Amino acid sequence: MRPKDLTQPQGRFKLRHRDQERRDAMHLNTITTATLREMKAAGQKIAMLTAYDFLMAEMMDQSGVDVILVGDSLAMVIGGHDITMPVTLEMMIYHTGMVARATKRAMVVADMPFMTYQVSPEKALINAGRLIQEGGAQAVKLEGGRAMASTIRRIVRSGIPVMGHIGLTPQSVYKFGGYKVQGGTPAEAQRLLESAKVLEENGIFALVVEKVPADVTRQITNELQVPVIGIGAGPHADGQVLVAHDMLGIYEKRKIKFVKKYAELGAQMRSAFAAYSKEVKDGVFPSEEHSY
Repeated sequence: MRPKDLTQPQGRFKLRHRDQERRDAMHLNTITTATLREMKAAGQKIAMLTAYDFLMAEMMDQSGVDVILVGDSLAMVIGGHDITMPVTLEMMIYHTGMVARATKRAMVVADMPFMTYQVSPEKALINAGRLIQEGGAQAVKLEGGRAMASTIRRIVRSGIPVMGHIGLTPQSVYKFGGYKVQGGTPAEAQRLLESAKVLEENGIFALVVEKVPADVTRQITNELQVPVIGIGAGPHADGQVLVAHDMLGIYEKRKIKFVKKYAELGAQMRSAFAAYSKEVKDGVFPSEEHSY
């Protein structure tokens, strides 16, 4: 019996169908660490956004977003805090689960909260494992440079992909004395580049660079083999990430130079809430149309 010719259209369809069946059976999303490396090699930009719930993650997934980050920024845009540190591991597992259940294409990455990975590599591994096993994430992200090398190495060697994060690291905001640009001097820029290389050597699959001069980001991106994702770091990175509530105009508590607002949903939501409230009080809603 002759083997099927997979170069023919029908054969290619069947192969893709079998691949999709295997992916569905294993609950694997389309975008993986390998996909991101291939995108960097091909010069294709990577789109990454934050999400914290099922519906928003589902909309992002259907809109072509490549990576969805369940960020510890939920402390600010969901929880009302001024900093990210109050988020706990249980909160991150809960929100990661919502996002993971919504996505079929995008890769889901979960932030490791403050003090869940700084104590020891072994403790970090246990906590990273919970985000994968209980939360359904495909990878974790943790902040820090050279000091995090052994922790990253331990987690990666156990089979969990790690995304690094250097530059402005919000969990260290007290150390920095505010949300300040990092890498602004030649010495600082060199330290960032060295940290990026150390993290790559210890196994990260991608690196977030936050609030760093564009030329510094360009150098880091050119010298690393792994994808570099920028946030407030100029146009030269392999991809970009923003907090969804910032770019949608929902979170209005702070104004950030590097955030482009793609919508003003905050104003629209307030208008809708006010209209509803007025109609209820005036006896306009519900009308006969909305009654049984």
